[in-house]
Amino acid sequence: MDETDLNRYNIDWYNQVRGKSKIVIKPKTTEEVSKILSFCNEQMLAVCPQGGNTCVSGASVPVFDEIILSSDLMNKIISLDENSGVLVCQAGCILENLNNYVADKHLLLPLDLGSKGSCHIGGNISTNAGGLRLLRYGSLHGNVLGLEVVKASGEILDCLSTLKKDNTGYHLHHLFIGSEGTLGFLTKVAIQCPPQSKAVCLAFLAKNELGEILSAVEVIDTPSMDTVNEHLKLSSPIGKHEYYLLLETKGSDEGHDQQKLNKFLESVLNTNLISDGAIASEPAKYHAMWALRERLPEAFLHDGYVFNYDLTVPLEYYYKLVADVREHVGSRAHRVFGFGHLGDGNIHLQVSVKEFSKQMKQHIETFLFKKIKELNGSISAEHGVGFLKAPHLSSIKNESSFKLMKSLKALMDPNAILNPYKVLEN
Repeated sequence: MDETDLNRYNIDWYNQVRGKSKIVIKPKTTEEVSKILSFCNEQMLAVCPQGGNTCVSGASVPVFDEIILSSDLMNKIISLDENSGVLVCQAGCILENLNNYVADKHLLLPLDLGSKGSCHIGGNISTNAGGLRLLRYGSLHGNVLGLEVVKASGEILDCLSTLKKDNTGYHLHHLFIGSEGTLGFLTKVAIQCPPQSKAVCLAFLAKNELGEILSAVEVIDTPSMDTVNEHLKLSSPIGKHEYYLLLETKGSDEGHDQQKLNKFLESVLNTNLISDGAIASEPAKYHAMWALRERLPEAFLHDGYVFNYDLTVPLEYYYKLVADVREHVGSRAHRVFGFGHLGDGNIHLQVSVKEFSKQMKQHIETFLFKKIKELNGSISAEHGVGFLKAPHLSSIKNESSFKLMKSLKALMDPNAILNPYKVLEN
């Protein structure tokens, strides 16, 4: 493998950070992972666990020359219980492949991401990815039933329960959901797959009348839509407006759901809460609408250097945060824009500039993270802490929680070989 081949593993998807690893190891089995980590632990060799490398916080690439342990070849589906809807697979399975597989059995993965064509389910779980439909199906803490994990020492930890209810002792597998590869390497996953909905509708718009059938509420601002239009030639089906809402419903009765959606649209139009809208139930129109949201990260890769932040704030401050940052950076930025999961308070805030500078990064983050703390928000809603946000975690977390996290890391990985410099800055 030459340096060009290594770039895929050393450079993150957003080209924000670059490691210098010369070694990528691709095991196929849990036993191989165990032997690799046992050796690395004994020799005090640092390891960077990596899935599809779509992480945006710098968690999935080495900081220096750590050995990259890739799950690329751990891509086997082990079993699917069609009665319970429980899927068991290796951690390197690509999310979209899993969803296609269970779709044949009229099931779906409770997770949907723009990077679904390349991200790995193990990486999704390691970062506790939220995605487009957390509003309907909840977080991975509620959907992952069990995990098989290899500890830093090489010991295999079997928590691969497929039971929906198992209340015996500590729920150890939850330790690894969101741990970003710092406590162990995920090898196998048991995940609950809900049934597919019989009726799906998508509208450019949201309100409480749709509660029992609502599955996603996404917001896109004008600068975000402009970015998609300029770089990908995708345009809004309803012309230009200040904000856009993508509202998706999923239910079991198409007539009932369509009636509820039409009633909702009529009420918000009559009260001037929206100025225009479009509905799609046909697959082609449905996918075209979703592409406006899902391809946004692809679009802003062409918009200069983009500082991107994945935040959770109380809903009353949801877009005000974007406006505050826009005012703070002023003419120093080419574009400040926001989009995200309105249904769960997760805003993706982007600041595009001509080129990267440490001064600009500090100017943004000193202001932004102070504001997040004042609002009792989170500096990472769904993409993890990784390397880029690790320096800020201790100031956001309360002291007792941060100390406990460090104690767990020391217990699980005493030689600190797993994903060093990530999350806790060890």
